[in-house]
Amino acid sequence: MKIAVVTISDSVSRGEREDKSGPATTIRCRELGWNVVSEHCIPDDSVAIQSLLRELSSNGAVDIILTTGGTGLGPRDVTPEATQAVADKMIPGFAEEMRRKGLEKTSRAILSRGAAAIKGTTIILNFPGSPKGAVESLDAVAHLLKHAVEIVHGARHD
Repeated sequence: MKIAVVTISDSVSRGEREDKSGPATTIRCRELGWNVVSEHCIPDDSVAIQSLLRELSSNGAVDIILTTGGTGLGPRDVTPEATQAVADKMIPGFAEEMRRKGLEKTSRAILSRGAAAIKGTTIILNFPGSPKGAVESLDAVAHLLKHAVEIVHGARHD
């Protein structure tokens, strides 16, 4: 599978803080044998997020976009809304499972507003901005993603 990893953070995009969640997500994807074809870092800006999600999903270059950050309760946390704005379909089960599995580790997982969606033939998953939260969210649904990508690309459910 071809993956794009997008870190969404004002402070990281300005160079004020080191990106840890994007690289942690990339490392985990590679451990799973997936091909990370692009990595990006953008600010917590809805227009910028929507633009990049549209661009990455427009030409079939990636099967999955994994975002980290912007899923909390803060005033600049707009990743789920930006994802929903570009989505053709939402996939609530992925987000529910990421939160359910996260609750096994921390009660704060319920505060994540991460979403999951389909744009064209690309699946978009929003992960928390912490490296641990991002990797745990990925692990919660990783076993389902190959099948989900196949279905989005037109395969039949068996």
